[in-house]
Amino acid sequence: MKVYIVGIGMDGRNTLTREGWKAVTEAELIIGAERMLAPFAELGKETLCSYIPQEIAEALRSCGKDTAAVLMSGDCGFFSGTKKLLPLLGDYDTETVPGISAAAYLCAKTGISYEKMKFVSLHGQNGNIAVNVMMNEYCFFLLGGEMTAAGLCSRLAAYGLPEVTVYIGEELGYEGERIVSGTAGSLRDGSFGRLAAAVVYNPQFIGHIPSAVSDGSFIRGGIPMTKSEVRCIAAAKLDICSDSVVWDIGCGTGSVSVEAAYRCADGKVLAFDRNAEAAELTRKNAAAFGCDNIIVQEGECPAVLAGAEPPDKVFIGGSGGNMKDILEAVYRANPKADIAAAAVSLETLRDTAEAFGQYGAECEVTQIAVTRTERIGAHTMLRAQNPVFIISGRLS
Repeated sequence: MKVYIVGIGMDGRNTLTREGWKAVTEAELIIGAERMLAPFAELGKETLCSYIPQEIAEALRSCGKDTAAVLMSGDCGFFSGTKKLLPLLGDYDTETVPGISAAAYLCAKTGISYEKMKFVSLHGQNGNIAVNVMMNEYCFFLLGGEMTAAGLCSRLAAYGLPEVTVYIGEELGYEGERIVSGTAGSLRDGSFGRLAAAVVYNPQFIGHIPSAVSDGSFIRGGIPMTKSEVRCIAAAKLDICSDSVVWDIGCGTGSVSVEAAYRCADGKVLAFDRNAEAAELTRKNAAAFGCDNIIVQEGECPAVLAGAEPPDKVFIGGSGGNMKDILEAVYRANPKADIAAAAVSLETLRDTAEAFGQYGAECEVTQIAVTRTERIGAHTMLRAQNPVFIISGRLS
């Protein structure tokens, strides 16, 4: 059986390639969502309305046809169901026919080049908007699910980015196509259809992963904060990936959460603290630094960790004397998580090393002694900071 997987562009008419048209007209059976099937009704072909990969694979096995075309919106290689469908069709002669993606279409309409653009799909999720805009000059967002175009603009405004330029395209390729542009602040109260995509332009983007952010840049209260040099080394010890799930236990002001969030712009940081003031400070600093991938949870550890999404990386800035129980919670969630803990007392250092030893695991201990300069009158003096131990390793 020959199965064509066809990217039909925006509407299946004006943006369908000749190769795509040939594949569809040759097929005895056409499969796709209702909106995708509509342009081909006049062909009089047998059709099946489905967009679920398992259903499509089962239908192909039982249809008794020699050729079939499975329709995919836009391009097959751009946030497409093709990725899940292809592995289910190993017994068939498959051919993927590329189409015009929503990103290529919207960028062409707005005259924006997209070779350095960050692409983000918001289907089924609503985070990682502001943090990606903070770190990239151009971002493309494929909207859907809970996140609307107005919601995207509201999120940007709430996280300190009301002046970035947003291009919103709705009903792309269809008769009701509309493309509007303006600042995030001016568009957040607009009315837009759910079938939409957006390009965000931020000329003030960071362009690098911030590390050892100045202590004075954070909103401070009466909560202790992990100092910049310690923060930098702890984050480096964790080797945070772009899509990591990070736990920041005892988040305090959220300074470590912020640095971790920049490193996992496609992931998330779950920040925990038992202190209400600390939790609120972390929320404020997350908003001030544009890190909407930080999720703050107030509660006592390890109880608050139960049911949390399993971590890839864990930073323990404060254990409240519950280090052994916290490491047990980490182990239950993911025994292969990388861990870094900060200790300012010999007792915490001992407890942490012993807790690692309970799992037969070795940990690396690094002692950091930072001295900063301070201007006093005509002289520059040296002021030593308290030594800090960083204990890092993996429980299994």
